[in-house]
Amino acid sequence: MSFDDDTSDDEAFHPLGESWQDDLEEMLDETEYDTELGMEMGRDAMRVTKGELSEEEFHERYHDDVVAEFGEDERPIASPDDADGNEDGIGSTLLEFANGDGSRREMLKKTGAGLGFASLGWGAVDQQEPEPAVEEAGEVQDADEGTQWGMTIDLENCDGCLACVTACNQEHNWDQGSNWMYVLAFEDGSVESPDPDTVDVDPEDCGDNPVVHEFNYLVRPCQHCTDAPCEKVCPTTARHTREKGGMVLTDYDICIGCRYCQVACPYGVNYFQWEEPETDEDELSADMVYDYRDRRVSARAPRGVMSKCVFDPARQDGNFGEGNVGTVACEVACPPNVIQFGDKNNPASDPERYRENPARSRTIINLNAELPSADSVSSSLEGVSGNLDAVIDAVDEFTRTRIALATGVQITQEEYEEEAPPGDSLPDKETGILEVVSAIEDTGLVLESEQVREELGLLADQFEGPSQDVQVADTEEVAQELFEDYVNAPQNEFELLADIGTNPNVDYLGHEPGPEAEQVRGPVSYADVGMLNRRQNALEKRTIGLGPIDSS
Repeated sequence: MSFDDDTSDDEAFHPLGESWQDDLEEMLDETEYDTELGMEMGRDAMRVTKGELSEEEFHERYHDDVVAEFGEDERPIASPDDADGNEDGIGSTLLEFANGDGSRREMLKKTGAGLGFASLGWGAVDQQEPEPAVEEAGEVQDADEGTQWGMTIDLENCDGCLACVTACNQEHNWDQGSNWMYVLAFEDGSVESPDPDTVDVDPEDCGDNPVVHEFNYLVRPCQHCTDAPCEKVCPTTARHTREKGGMVLTDYDICIGCRYCQVACPYGVNYFQWEEPETDEDELSADMVYDYRDRRVSARAPRGVMSKCVFDPARQDGNFGEGNVGTVACEVACPPNVIQFGDKNNPASDPERYRENPARSRTIINLNAELPSADSVSSSLEGVSGNLDAVIDAVDEFTRTRIALATGVQITQEEYEEEAPPGDSLPDKETGILEVVSAIEDTGLVLESEQVREELGLLADQFEGPSQDVQVADTEEVAQELFEDYVNAPQNEFELLADIGTNPNVDYLGHEPGPEAEQVRGPVSYADVGMLNRRQNALEKRTIGLGPIDSS
């Protein structure tokens, strides 16, 4: 081999540990491709993200070996255009080869793509004229300029119900065990989770069982890194970052299944499709499979191809209507609303609002569920005089605390220069609460008056909230303290493996797993929800820093 063997050492380079790394090496041994090359490239790709090796040095070091092994080497060197397949090079060449002169989208619509592109090499080709992206997707493209799709995940309020896992599976049809979304409970020496054998939890009633919140959780989708090591090692540019929305995707028609991306991923989120998929090709919707570029990047992978969480490009491209733009299946399905998906570049988006002030955001979510609609409140308050006690007595759901919190939401409103992106729900929930406040004020009750605010405990000089040792200076600070005391607001913010330098686009709020974290059984098992956790039988044997993660 021509790469510099002097850079090798006996220590594990992979953040998930030596045992994980050994499994990766055994995995590569089962492919037709060079194991040593894949392992070394994976190690050095992570060195690039850490800043220990330049993109140019990395590319030069492995160029000859990649050409010898794969026949071509057009790996991107920090070039978004190349990575997106928009410029000349192997990415566009292979895409054209896979496309032929025709549209794969149209072929799938007509035949269900029963030809199985990946299992036939780089694809079967039809002979029709290329079809442009769907009309709705074209409109979304314009709105997507400068967007970086990402998540904020509130681990403190996760209940381990696995609804996000099942929703992702239902939408994308990946084979069981290839968990694009994965939820694990963990212990790390400083925090413990309950013994699941002593916990009897119905998956549908997680939210009503307080014991589920005694577990410590990590919710692990793909991190869609801005500087993704998996992309750096892909010899065909099948793994690439899409310019629109910044999603890290895999073109199934270009992927050759070398699995180098699986080695280079610090997070363990990639899956190889060993067998014929459980869901037949003709059961897949073309609008789910193809994105606006007519590239096959979503739904379950064909045999012999890599796959992972995709942040639902079909939704972001408008294939399922404008109402689903800015949403993902896991977020929509999450009962406690701990997954916030949206544009990380927009301060007004759900994930950024939640990250900036989790206590206020969680208060809005909880109040929205607890309070009746503004129309219902107006009806109940008809004829009621502007008296706080009378208002509370007239509406069953009203308490002094809830009215104080709703008033606090009004007091702490923030004006954003940008509009909230499509699909975001926090602005609508906040508007609903403000409409309830307005309906209360229609009775003549002046919530801004010093007398009413004193009755609600919203004055700084008489603040008597649970956190009485906290010094507050004004009404906004009083409201913020009420939010903090009302909800289980996470105090910590972190990124997974931030020191790796990948710049992940998923932010976490809550307890960060320590270096000795081990996965433990959660209150709801994968079997309880009809899913498969292939790592469960290995829990007693190994730890991987973040907790054992399904790598099948």
